[in-house]
Amino acid sequence: MTQSLAEIKKLQNAMEAAVIGQADVVEKIIISLLCNGNLLLEGLPGTAKTRSIKTLASVMEAELSRIQFTPDLLPSDVTGTEIYHSDGGAEQLTFQQGPIFANLVLADEINRAPAKVQSALLEAMEERQVTVAGKTYPLPPLFMVLATQNPIEQEGTYPLPEAQMDRFLMKVDIDYPDDTAELGIIRLMRNEEQVSSHAEPLKISQNHIFSAREEIHKLHVSENIEQYMVALVMATRHPDRYPESSLSQWISVGSSPRATINLDKASRAHAWLQGKDFVDPDDVRSVAPAVLRHRLILSYEAAAEGVTSDQVIEEIIRQVAVA
Repeated sequence: MTQSLAEIKKLQNAMEAAVIGQADVVEKIIISLLCNGNLLLEGLPGTAKTRSIKTLASVMEAELSRIQFTPDLLPSDVTGTEIYHSDGGAEQLTFQQGPIFANLVLADEINRAPAKVQSALLEAMEERQVTVAGKTYPLPPLFMVLATQNPIEQEGTYPLPEAQMDRFLMKVDIDYPDDTAELGIIRLMRNEEQVSSHAEPLKISQNHIFSAREEIHKLHVSENIEQYMVALVMATRHPDRYPESSLSQWISVGSSPRATINLDKASRAHAWLQGKDFVDPDDVRSVAPAVLRHRLILSYEAAAEGVTSDQVIEEIIRQVAVA
């Protein structure tokens, strides 16, 4: 085990101890961080979406910025704006950075703001920079948007546009914890109400993140695995290749090339977290739902039958064989 892997495991364990019953969510957050990607968390209120992100910031040497998305939010409230001031008689415009200029950006309840505000994140998420009044400002080397949203069936929400959704490496759906985890949450909250100890808090250096990314980049991916990832994505675009299934009736629009790129990144990160130096089919299947579920547009037939994106992905995985 390399030093970087050991440090990332410490980070993962610390998060799992603070966010009980959500080990899969924690793993997907870590994978997104290692892939230099952005993550969308969706779940009902109280499912530790915000807590997960704040815990990540607390165990890293990273600056956390929180943006509460509301219907009256403006794009400049996210990116920043130029302000006019007078300095020694000289009048000038100075750029005042918005909350997007941080290492970890918590976009809380992102689907409660209109599309024009949501799209203010687009350039930052994809290009790692912000352009205001014709000037471009780079974001920190370690930058990640972690957005949360409540299910869009709830009132007062705005569905994210497809262009925005595609820029998230993964989308994780969070369920309520089971009985055992719920009991653990009660005890954890009770302990946190007590006076905290003076123990030195865990702080993972950003250098370990960058070192881990280099190691992940070197992981071996065989041609068969590459073809398997391509076949999974192509099944969303050409479901007619599998006439024995209902994919053609369920899928209206398939995944973009970003799906293939991110499936490769996430599979390598998953394999690295398991201590492997190669990617196998299980790694691909483990991350496929989170990578693909927000990149599918289902048909009216699927909606009428109550078929979800996850059920479609399960069927794709059943139909597509490893070469």
